[in-house]
Amino acid sequence: MKTKKLLRIEAAAVAAALALALAAGCAEQTPEPGNVSEEVSIPVILTVDSSTGIRNEEKLINAFNQLYNGRWQADVEWIMETEEEYRQNLKRQNVTDTLPALITDLRMLPSFYYMMIEDGRIEELSKYIEADEEWKAMIEPSVLASCREEDGSIYLGPISTAAFACSGMFWNEELFAQAGIESFPETWEEFWQCCEQLKSCGITPLALHTEGTAWAPMLIATAEVASTEEGADFMQQFYPETYQNESGLRIAKTLQKLFSYTTEDALYRDFDVAYENFFSGQAAMIPNGYWMMDQVPEKWQDKVRFSAFPENKLISSPETFGWAIVSSYSEEVKEGAAALLKLRTRMNMEQREELFSKDPSEMIPAERDYIAVYKNSPQLVPNYQVKWNSILQEDTLGEILPELVQNKMTPEEFTAREDESIRRFLEEQ
Repeated sequence: MKTKKLLRIEAAAVAAALALALAAGCAEQTPEPGNVSEEVSIPVILTVDSSTGIRNEEKLINAFNQLYNGRWQADVEWIMETEEEYRQNLKRQNVTDTLPALITDLRMLPSFYYMMIEDGRIEELSKYIEADEEWKAMIEPSVLASCREEDGSIYLGPISTAAFACSGMFWNEELFAQAGIESFPETWEEFWQCCEQLKSCGITPLALHTEGTAWAPMLIATAEVASTEEGADFMQQFYPETYQNESGLRIAKTLQKLFSYTTEDALYRDFDVAYENFFSGQAAMIPNGYWMMDQVPEKWQDKVRFSAFPENKLISSPETFGWAIVSSYSEEVKEGAAALLKLRTRMNMEQREELFSKDPSEMIPAERDYIAVYKNSPQLVPNYQVKWNSILQEDTLGEILPELVQNKMTPEEFTAREDESIRRFLEEQ
């Protein structure tokens, strides 16, 4: 995120999905390729990863256009924007009525997401998913539940599995070895000792940033606060009423401590700078999710490992990977968009099956680590980006976090400013 990159899809999974879809007719309830007079365009906007130049979800788009050639065509505008820029542009496009037919990342903007529901701007998807037994069967119950609203409605086309939706810590095995550290720390006490040991050896422990939603440091701080029962309960709260409590102060103090172990250029920078610092060997650890496997440069693949956060914790919110369909488009376009969402679910399912049956010798070390971590029953902590108000994430954090970590603001003042964001948010609703 910042970070949050879209799901990794292997070429073999694409081929398997296409073969299965073609053989099965791609399900009874989802419209099939057929004899139509004109191919229907499905407008989509997707990002190009600024760090690697990779077009996110390109394999999915190619597979869809091949499968539905002559019926539907996913017409993608590829944009070189950060995920934060993309999300902000969604709001502008909504006002100007220029939204594409499919929206990604919508659940990363909780208040905007619910406004879109209230305004009838995005399609309720139960009529597609519930009526299609094949599609529904592809989705893990916990993933489908995460996409449901309290009234049972579904506005997010879900992925199949939570297996690729988790974040932990990537770390440089070479730098750890230089500091005499043989393995990733298992407790938070050991984690801080690890940071001290790396620092004492002249190695910067962490690649962090403050801009955007402060994705990297917030992953660590929210995983750490969940080490107590009160903190775990706090991370389950949707739109907390206050941060001036034990958990809020603990997060602030952890953030302050984290930035004593990072690079000098971490302030007022976004995740791409943290990424470059990690993959140039200037820092030993960076938090991120499974999707970064595709972004590990080839020369770094033997050096980079993956671990859960201390105490066997992962950050996971599979609903953040759900895509929404814009309601203002024609029924033909919306049917095509639903078919694309179903194919995305299928390919994600095939990807999981392929990965979990893959010969470990064919994987990079971080990927082997990830599977072992996921199978080790980790505690899943919700992503703060689907729990906290948008003003706090998009405006307040980037403004006050640098002040906190430079000791120009106390943790108490920091949490008071967080509470100001709550008041502003409520006033704007």
